[in-house]
Amino acid sequence: MSGSKITVCWVSSARYRHPLNAVDARKWRLLAEMRDYEFRVIGFSSSLRPRRFHEGARFYLLPQASISPLRYLSMFALAPILLAYLALRYRGRIIVAQSPFEGAIGAAVKGFLRIFGLRPRLIVENHNNFEEDLFMQRQVPLEGLYRRLMLAAARYAFRHADALRVISTSTSERARHYAPSLPQARFMTFSDTDVFRRMARTIPVEEAVDIVYAGVLIPRKGVHYLLKAFARLDAPGAQLHLVGKAENGDYAAALRKQAAELGISERVHFCGAVSQAKLARYFAGARVMVLPSLSEGLGRVVVEAMLLGTPVIGSRVGGIPDLIVPGETGLLVEAGDEAELLEALKQIYRADVKAMGTAARAFALEYFSPEKYVDGYRQLFELATENTRTNQAQS
Repeated sequence: MSGSKITVCWVSSARYRHPLNAVDARKWRLLAEMRDYEFRVIGFSSSLRPRRFHEGARFYLLPQASISPLRYLSMFALAPILLAYLALRYRGRIIVAQSPFEGAIGAAVKGFLRIFGLRPRLIVENHNNFEEDLFMQRQVPLEGLYRRLMLAAARYAFRHADALRVISTSTSERARHYAPSLPQARFMTFSDTDVFRRMARTIPVEEAVDIVYAGVLIPRKGVHYLLKAFARLDAPGAQLHLVGKAENGDYAAALRKQAAELGISERVHFCGAVSQAKLARYFAGARVMVLPSLSEGLGRVVVEAMLLGTPVIGSRVGGIPDLIVPGETGLLVEAGDEAELLEALKQIYRADVKAMGTAARAFALEYFSPEKYVDGYRQLFELATENTRTNQAQS
């Protein structure tokens, strides 16, 4: 503990740059407003250079290798040492692991700290379908072995956790499968929604014709199905904007090739990664946002689009059905069903999208705010520190 504050040691494979980008900076400034806590964050640097700095929280960033297996190796080799040091040096009382895999690191360090009389509480977060999502994003060498190691790490984390943070009905159910008796707090991942709340629409939704997809370009997002449906859509003047980082370069190249083969290259725009403000402008000029994912923890872009009064078409997977009321705020389709997606797009051009957009914005305003995000963590920390469950595996 530093002074009278409770030290929270945070371990994540997230990448941070210095200075922080606008969204991360806002998030950590808000969390820092919880005056009873101080945060020490382990993550990855944006380069091979390790970094240490203070910006809302105190960051200890590992060098980021360019190859995924090396990043995982460095995380599991270096993060436990750093986490144990920080917890000992600053008397850490809470460990937050931002996935079940980092949770295994937290669980191991938690057991080690008992030697020194420390008993920190471990919070394990579950943001997605951790059992399958990685394998839906890219090909993984030695997939069978990799899968067994990942699941073993996750089971170990859940067995030693004191509380869970989930973001949707589906992530809650998966966490319950592994840890049925642990208390849970459920709230959305952070979004700087003030940007979307303040932005005015550039064109009324009922007059707009463009379609926006927002998210990284990886196979799990199902963008190839959207291209097929868009190619068959009879909507004069409609443009499709694919907004997001080409995280899987091979997949992004395949999408460009697909657009050319379908004869829609001139109407499909690969916009790359953009700021929150620019993303809001895309939503402000769109008739609909489409999220055709094959798997999705929640899909915060759904909420962000709705804040601009933009209806959403989403796949009936993961947490997306938590956010969309079919026919009222958008439409739901079966993942990977090109024909149903096409019908949903057609319906959007016939529907009363003005009413849909109004309902969507009202829902989004109620569902999330930065203040609710901070309150979610405050409740989560209280759950973790109040939970006195005895774990037989630790005895």
